[in-house]
Amino acid sequence: MTSSTDLAALLCSRLCHDLMSPVGALGNGLELLASEEDPEMRQHCLDLVGRSAQASAAKLRFFRLAFGSAGGFEDDVPMQEPHDVLAALAAQDGKVSLEWAVEAESLPKSAVKVMLNLASIGLDTLVRGGTLVVGAERRDEATEIVVRASGPRLAFSQDTSAALEGTLGEHERSARTAPATLVRMLAEEQGGDVQFAKADDALIMGAVLPNA
Repeated sequence: MTSSTDLAALLCSRLCHDLMSPVGALGNGLELLASEEDPEMRQHCLDLVGRSAQASAAKLRFFRLAFGSAGGFEDDVPMQEPHDVLAALAAQDGKVSLEWAVEAESLPKSAVKVMLNLASIGLDTLVRGGTLVVGAERRDEATEIVVRASGPRLAFSQDTSAALEGTLGEHERSARTAPATLVRMLAEEQGGDVQFAKADDALIMGAVLPNA
């Protein structure tokens, strides 16, 4: 079992890893802008800075909801913000389309964390593009979450699979498997369950979380 301290360290490493690229591009764009005098090239630098700033902001908004505790763990989260965050992440490279199948106006914060982290795993698998479907339904006794990633040659590692199952060894854990570890931990804490199935061109993940 991963301790809270170990998981926090892995999630911090994941955050830093995912922010390194857009923040680095932002810094490069500012350096080029400071030394460039050609108007066309300056506009190119401004476009780079703008895209990098948007990517950084989108990732920070995602991490705040998926990893953070803003607003308290027991509060419900309006669904507009998770939708907007995932839409921004999916649109960054133009290769992933998001299909949103959540009718509830809000969900418990723990359910939102599970949903976003499953979506993050789905996005990681779509290295060649595809479709990410995110669905959730709040019933009387439990909240049900389903995430489906479909596309060519999905990149779903054995380590991530084991983390979702709760069988990943202590020395095999990494920043990449941290979202799956968090999903498993949140589900177990609430007496829920996580399941997944992998085919050649689709990964389906689901979670059932009893309502408090």
